[in-house]
Amino acid sequence: MRFLQNILRLMDASMKTPGQFGWFHLLWLGITAVATIALCRYEKGKEQPVILWTSIIVIFLEIYKQINYSFSYTKGITFDYQWYAFPFQFCSTPMYVGLLAALTRGKLHKALCSYLSTFALFAGLCVMIYPGNVFISTIGINIQTMICHGSMVAIGIYLLATGYVELTHKTVLKALPVFAVCVLIAVGMNDFAHFTGLEETFNMFFISPHWDCTLPLYSLIHEAVPFPINLLIYIAGFTVAAWIVLLLGMIVRRLAARKSNREIAHINL
Repeated sequence: MRFLQNILRLMDASMKTPGQFGWFHLLWLGITAVATIALCRYEKGKEQPVILWTSIIVIFLEIYKQINYSFSYTKGITFDYQWYAFPFQFCSTPMYVGLLAALTRGKLHKALCSYLSTFALFAGLCVMIYPGNVFISTIGINIQTMICHGSMVAIGIYLLATGYVELTHKTVLKALPVFAVCVLIAVGMNDFAHFTGLEETFNMFFISPHWDCTLPLYSLIHEAVPFPINLLIYIAGFTVAAWIVLLLGMIVRRLAARKSNREIAHINL
């Protein structure tokens, strides 16, 4: 019993809650940038193993998070599951999608990888640039959330940079069904939790009509229009965001191609 309490204390070690663009945030932005560059330069041709092991690591860290949130050792060892932290938010999906992508082939594999390099990449970038309230006073959880979101950025850019996922507009169309299925699963889970009488907060993807929405901008739509319509707006909005990510990738590719052509022309001269 004492050994388990010591493990829980170690997992719950505290720190001052990191601030926006503070040393902890900047450190993980740097780690993410280095990891992304390393993947793009040295791991071409190993996309599936990279996706597989990344998913396994993130799932392992998610298990740690669930244990940390659920157990308390202040008065012995007590268990109280925190339903608000159930692991099926938008930023939780890459660990499931990545694992499935690593174990599949064909059109399904391509669709899953397209999701990782568009929708998941956008979500990861948002949190890494503006972490908002993801930081807390627990060291391990802060590391977990940075690895989770940083890996979304690294894997997404890696798949696009190596050409494993095509930098074309149709990539968003391949990814859209995956995102839509994830959203519908979240809707089903939210309704199931509500109708079974769960009184604790359970709001997957933050789209449940049974709870207040805390997402910027979407919260205004959430209150103003019927749920089926705001759900379509939610899907459409993130689809546009995913397309913008691809568009930025296309621009970077064109700029890189122009620079390469200029260097070749200069050498020939």
